[in-house]
Amino acid sequence: MTRRPEARPDRQHRTRARRLLAAAITAALAACLGAVGVAGPASAEVPGSAQRWASLMYHSLTPTPQYVKVRKALSARRAILAARSRRLSAARRTHNAAQATLTTAVAADAAARTRYVLSREALTSARNRLIVVSLQRPRDPAAVTRMQNTVTAAAKAVNTRRVQARDAAAALKSAQAAARTATVAMDRATVAWRIISAVVRKYQRRLAALDHSAEIAAQAAAISRTVVTDVQAGFTTADTTTVEGITVHKSVAFAFRRMLADARYHGIILSGGGFRTKQRQIELRKINGCPDVWTAPPSSCRVPTAIPGTSLHEVGLAVDLTVDGSSVPRDSDAFRWLSANAHRYGYVNLPSEPWHWSITGS
Repeated sequence: MTRRPEARPDRQHRTRARRLLAAAITAALAACLGAVGVAGPASAEVPGSAQRWASLMYHSLTPTPQYVKVRKALSARRAILAARSRRLSAARRTHNAAQATLTTAVAADAAARTRYVLSREALTSARNRLIVVSLQRPRDPAAVTRMQNTVTAAAKAVNTRRVQARDAAAALKSAQAAARTATVAMDRATVAWRIISAVVRKYQRRLAALDHSAEIAAQAAAISRTVVTDVQAGFTTADTTTVEGITVHKSVAFAFRRMLADARYHGIILSGGGFRTKQRQIELRKINGCPDVWTAPPSSCRVPTAIPGTSLHEVGLAVDLTVDGSSVPRDSDAFRWLSANAHRYGYVNLPSEPWHWSITGS
């Protein structure tokens, strides 16, 4: 009898790893679709490509625990940086004020010393003239008295200028000390700011390295046309769900809900319509004056309207968005926000209709 060879340990390990990975993907997708009201894992009606798209968008929009941890650490460091920036700004203002005071004190000290020197020269000159007048013959008492008064006044001026020079020197010394203190404080504040700035940059680089959202969203975008084809092939209304009053395919519900919530956070309140039946599409073709319901190209209608059976609205993969009760206009904050951010949630604009967004842009 031929015995079945025993499985090698490494093969058993790989088999277990594959099973665990499959379980993890299933759990993630269940969380993704369950978050929008779908019972359990993705329903059997949802094609594999749509499940894959939903899973990719879930992982794109849901940060990992490590990313959250680094983001919190970065937020804390940014708060420290903001505080140190304020401290540095205050230190610079103090430094600039001290430098201005020092400049004024230097000029005042120089002027006071000059006036003191000039007053001493004036006193010396007055004393010399008094000697000359006193030695003149015949002696002129009135002239001598005048010169004596001049000497007295010059001596007073010297005393005044000496006090002023001393006060100016003291003010200069104080200004110099204040300027030195302010310079040291500013240097320390600058060093502290540079240290935390470097830390913030380090955390920013670490956060960027952990952020794979754009890469994952690009993977979802790459299969979006396959999703459309697969969904159209077997779509039923049971594959839809409602997100804030808008009916969409349940594979896009999580991403769509996040887009509405994030837009609201930025002050953009979006509403609108998503899924509509083929019958409603036929009615719209008639309402919009298409030459032929089934064959005329969308551009031939008064308002471009897809041929029934081709519109992504009919499978819940497109939405017509409104803001303030009207279709989103091109020149609006809503359109600008969507243009900058909608791709993060898997939505692309149809260029001819600023209000129309779908997973393929068609």
